[in-house]
Formats: sequence, structure tokens, C-alpha cells
Amino acid sequence: MTNQNAKRRTTLSDSVYHSLFSRISSGEYQVNQKLPPETVLSQEFGVSRPVLRTALERLREEGLIHSRQGAGSYVRAPTSASASVGFSPVETLADIQRCYEFRLTIETQAAALAAERRDEAALEGIAQALDLMRAATGSHQHREDADFAFHLAIAQASNNQYFEATFRALREHINVGMRLHGMSLMTGGGLEETLAEHTGLFETISAGDRTRASELMRRHLEHSRDRLFGGGLLDLRMSRHPPASSA
Repeated sequence: MTNQNAKRRTTLSDSVYHSLFSRISSGEYQVNQKLPPETVLSQEFGVSRPVLRTALERLREEGLIHSRQGAGSYVRAPTSASASVGFSPVETLADIQRCYEFRLTIETQAAALAAERRDEAALEGIAQALDLMRAATGSHQHREDADFAFHLAIAQASNNQYFEATFRALREHINVGMRLHGMSLMTGGGLEETLAEHTGLFETISAGDRTRASELMRRHLEHSRDRLFGGGLLDLRMSRHPPASSA
């Protein structure tokens, strides 16, 4: 297989992975539900069986699905990572604002470490997610699965498993904000601006500029939050959240 064909196969499997990831995280595929047969998924995504199996293997490695011999692939029950660290479900706009506050704390540092510790594989992961976002923007769409994958890839590039584990545990919470942010982009504009912010982050991390990467991540998250809330943040002193659930 030539390098070009190998790269195309990787890109296709990544695209299938992100689509399936989104269906699982959004609840379209329920826990313990059997995924459609490989022949059906291959036809739906327009890819070969080997490409599809690469995407499925990645989902298995991440604990999102499991296989039953001779019976196909099933959505795995959550590992209760979010419950074990006390994350309550997102219920209000105040919760979404709080999630942004937390992301501003952890993702700015993750971006700085990613710029300092990135390697070729880490940069490729960020670039692949960015390519998906670029294609979606070109079609005047927003893909929260690609958006999440981009930020997750930066957490992975930090080479600190605690950033990645926390980000994964917050997946459902973050996806709520990303989905609403995407809706605001579709109705109020800003897709190109958002893509430019992600592109700038990738370029700065690639260049190894730790300080600038942290600054751009902060700006990006603040802009996303402000686009979602229309610049009018809630007074969280007036919005109490119930105590976090215990493990």
C-alpha cells in the first residue's frame, strides 16, 4: 500500500470513528444496543470493511463498544468515570457556564503542555480532527464530534493522562455545550471564525509556543462561551447547584 493510500485509509477510518463516536455519545446508539452489521455500516459510510473495522477497533480500545463472538458489536455501559469523580448531569444553562469555567482551567494548561511535549503522532491526531472541522465548515455545518475530537487530541498531546481522563469523563457535559454552540453558529454565523481559532491553536501548538497556545485556548473558549450566551453571562451567585453525587 502506498503512503497516499495508507493516509487516505486512515482519514476515512477516522471519519467513520468520529461519526460512530457521536452516535454513541449522543445516545442515538443506546447502552447494550447492537450496532448495525458491518455490511450495513460499510454501505452507509461508503467505505470498505477493513476501513470500518479500523474505526470499530478504535472504539473497542477506548471502551465504547465490545464484541460478542458471532453476534456483532454492542455499545458498552459507561465505566461511571463521571460518577466516580462526582460530575452531576447538565441540567441548566448555569451548569453549561460552570463547565466552561472548568474547561478554561484545565484546557489552557493542557494546550501549553501540548505545545511543549507534542510529537508527530499527537500533531497528526489534532490535524485529522481539524480536517473534519474544515470540511464541515466548507459545507456550512458544525460537527460537535469533530470539535470534541480536536480538544481531546490536545489533551492527549499534553502527555498527561489526567487531562485526557478528565476530558473523557466530561464528554457528555462538554458535548451539550458544543451542540448548543454549534446551533448558535448555524443561526448567528461564526463558523469561519471558529475554524480560524482552531487552526491558530493547531499552528501554535505545532510551533511549540507554550505561552501562546495557552492564550489562544483561553480566547477560544471564552469566545465560544460568549457566542453561546450572547455576551450575557449568568450571575452564578444566584444559581446554586446541588452537591455533587458521591462515589
